[in-house]
Amino acid sequence: MRYFVLFLLLISAVWGKIVSDELIVVTTPNWNANSGELRLFVKDSKAKWQEKFKSPVFVGRNGLAWGIGLHKKQNGIIKKEGDGRAPAGIFKLNYAFGYQKERISYPYRVMNKFDRCIDDIKSKNYNKIIDSRKAPNDYKSFENMVLRKNYYKLGIVVNHNGFAKIPIKGDGSCIFIHIKTKATAGCTALPDEKSILKLLKLLKKEDNPLLVQAPKNEINNLLKQIKDAPLI
Repeated sequence: MRYFVLFLLLISAVWGKIVSDELIVVTTPNWNANSGELRLFVKDSKAKWQEKFKSPVFVGRNGLAWGIGLHKKQNGIIKKEGDGRAPAGIFKLNYAFGYQKERISYPYRVMNKFDRCIDDIKSKNYNKIIDSRKAPNDYKSFENMVLRKNYYKLGIVVNHNGFAKIPIKGDGSCIFIHIKTKATAGCTALPDEKSILKLLKLLKKEDNPLLVQAPKNEINNLLKQIKDAPLI
């Protein structure tokens, strides 16, 4: 299956379409809305899309802005560091994470009190999660990956702006799907642990799951960039 998905990804470069069998689709009423709806669509054995999960969702406190992902370049509000907006667009997912081991098949990392995500644009580790005991202390701003609250008890790293690779400094960092009952600084949040755990258990790495996130009037323009994606 893994090689088949890789083959489809290669073919998609020729077709000009993105390939995925699992889509996390987040919609909001408009660019400035900070809440909306999350729906998971999974392609079944007959290549038909089935909705497997739905939940209310929170995004950035100031709404959405175009981020850096797999989608074609868009005109409009552009995501910047510290703008209080979650990124709109099409994004690969990296690994899931949490405070303790979980019985899920999707790649998963247990965080500890030394793990930090760096959002200081002057750091060479900008938009990376580092072990603070080992990485150089060239940053002043960061997010602890283990908090007293349950915000990061379960989450998923969103591959926005070249996470852990070569990000564009200042174009947004440390974007996750995680737990929160109100608007965020720029992430996408489900309201409780039960909801995000259910989502995680449905994800399969071999299906190349993607986050597709935008206001309702833009979402189908993104979905049309994905091969055979359902329009909503």
